[in-house]
Amino acid sequence: MRVLIVEDHAELAETVATGLRREGMAVDVSLDGDAALYRACVNRYDVVVLDRDLPGVHGDDVCRALAAAGNPARVLMLTAAGTIEDRVEGLGVGADDYLPKPFAFAELVARVRALARRSQPALPPVLERGGLRLDPARREASRDGLPLALSPKEFAVLELLMAARGAVVSAEHLLERAWDEAADPFTQTVKVTISRLRRKLGDPPLIENVPQAGYRI
Repeated sequence: MRVLIVEDHAELAETVATGLRREGMAVDVSLDGDAALYRACVNRYDVVVLDRDLPGVHGDDVCRALAAAGNPARVLMLTAAGTIEDRVEGLGVGADDYLPKPFAFAELVARVRALARRSQPALPPVLERGGLRLDPARREASRDGLPLALSPKEFAVLELLMAARGAVVSAEHLLERAWDEAADPFTQTVKVTISRLRRKLGDPPLIENVPQAGYRI
């Protein structure tokens, strides 16, 4: 999944981003509302983790603008004010969920994953295909009962391919969904990751290369 963090406290934003990346997510960071709205226009996000108390463009206004533009991203609003009235107001401007600061990181991860599931077509909690078994919540993968040691990016790419249910997934789509905006679109990153995945998945081969189209399982 791809996540946008909007938080004016740079150290907190980077700490959260680093943690979510370790959970296998592609994460971009904006330190103000204007930058957040620009990124949300040019990139497709599953979830926006939005600090409500932003300077300049307030988090409420960012949330309203995303809703008015029909942006499909789900919004998790963060704020130091945790009263019932604050939560009601935050949800009233278009947020999908609300988490008061300070928060436990494990709860943040759980809420982001829950919102991401709501932003996409319904999928079973465990993906299975051709002897492969992928449990996104537990970050576990196996083939024919044998565990697979996958890097976060390998896991993310495999999840995207399995979620496609046999449809072809382009390299461009894999790059957009599994990597953040720092990824160079002209690199061989996707090709290299697919090659590593094929080696780890073993024989018979499961990932099919569809010429001039992409990959599928």
